[in-house]
Amino acid sequence: MRLTAKYTPAGTSYLASGQGHPVVLIHGVGLNKEMWGGQIVGLSSRYRVIAYDMLGHGDSPLPHSEGGLQAYARQLRELLDHLEIDSATIVGFSMGGLVARAYALTHPEGLNSLVILNSVFNRTDEQRAGVIARTIQVAESGPGANADEALARWFSHEYRAANPAQIDAIRKTLATNDPEGYLTTYGLFATQDMYRVDELGSIRVPALIATGELDPGSTPDMARALAERIPGAECAVLPEQRHMMPVESPRMVNQLLLDFLCRVHGSSHKEERVAI
Repeated sequence: MRLTAKYTPAGTSYLASGQGHPVVLIHGVGLNKEMWGGQIVGLSSRYRVIAYDMLGHGDSPLPHSEGGLQAYARQLRELLDHLEIDSATIVGFSMGGLVARAYALTHPEGLNSLVILNSVFNRTDEQRAGVIARTIQVAESGPGANADEALARWFSHEYRAANPAQIDAIRKTLATNDPEGYLTTYGLFATQDMYRVDELGSIRVPALIATGELDPGSTPDMARALAERIPGAECAVLPEQRHMMPVESPRMVNQLLLDFLCRVHGSSHKEERVAI
């Protein structure tokens, strides 16, 4: 499936496929909407799936350096307004999970369920020091400064060995990000894991928090702690999965999403379990 990118009046680049209940996919820092190819294919037969480029990524505009996470939440609201979508399921991966949380707190009327995948919450001092050090690397040497280290954390050794062309393409995506946009976004990723933490209890929609068993930066403990803050949230830890599980194991992640979406919103298609 090859989709043609479209643009909102403010310049946000997005892909859209399918019909039914809207599901919006938010990528991680340094990536773009193309990371969701497996989910677009796997979900769009039952749902209206939208993937877009965050500010400072892909073909979308740069963020203002002082805009904070609120600017990323406003970008999402502008996208949904353009598509005439009042309310949607928001799925945020990694940095996208922080944007999803910000959107849930600033635009609760525009949210009817929430999924956060492989995202960060309440880092330890050691974890915080590590990500701050990587931010300094980015500031000094540009977006590609720690790409190899990131890929080693994100993917299993076996997957990297079996898919060198895809790994090289992701490395190139990381390295060719706009330096200003990447640094602004990475700075938020590094510092905003506790964004409005005391207000998370106000999120009153069905929520799923998930990560991989072997994700070193977005750990199972983080997922469980975040789920405890959101009333009624479910938590899932996928066995033997690392950070980029939507790319490395799309069928497994799609089944997780489909099961959740079917429970909370139903489906216009007959349910058929995806083989994992």
